[in-house]
Amino acid sequence: MKREWKVGELAKLAGLTVRTLRYYDQIGLYSPSGHTESGHRIYTESDIARLQQILSLKELGLSLEQIKSVNAGNHFSLFDIVSLQIERLKESISLQQKLLQELEHVTSLIQRKEPLTVQEFTKILSAMRKSHHKYLAEREAIWRSHLDRLGDYLGEHPDDASQGRTK
Repeated sequence: MKREWKVGELAKLAGLTVRTLRYYDQIGLYSPSGHTESGHRIYTESDIARLQQILSLKELGLSLEQIKSVNAGNHFSLFDIVSLQIERLKESISLQQKLLQELEHVTSLIQRKEPLTVQEFTKILSAMRKSHHKYLAEREAIWRSHLDRLGDYLGEHPDDASQGRTK
């Protein structure tokens, strides 16, 4: 038996509001596969897969209009989008692990009651800041390349896409 969800059920499942789903339908971004006899929206498993793509692209920084254009052209498969999300999470995890190691080192020094000089503390803070800036620069370069690819599909200049502007 094929499972179906009403708009409220899907909203709860996806962590969205009913209003958001109705808005997506209104702008032609995401419409249900069907309606009940009384006119209520009905969503299927394939609708949920499409919603996953939309939410993934939104998380990657695309505007709703850009997402609409990408979905209309089917340039990215669900696999491609999920792979991009995995890449993003791995980058984030790596940064968090580095910061965790640095903080554990400081904690270890404090527990051993070893004095932290101002220079040592400043050095640690500086290393954390540099790590964060490096991560942000690397992440921006990676996402620019992804947005460049999307820009080709959207007919936009890559700088416009990366800054959320359209022609």
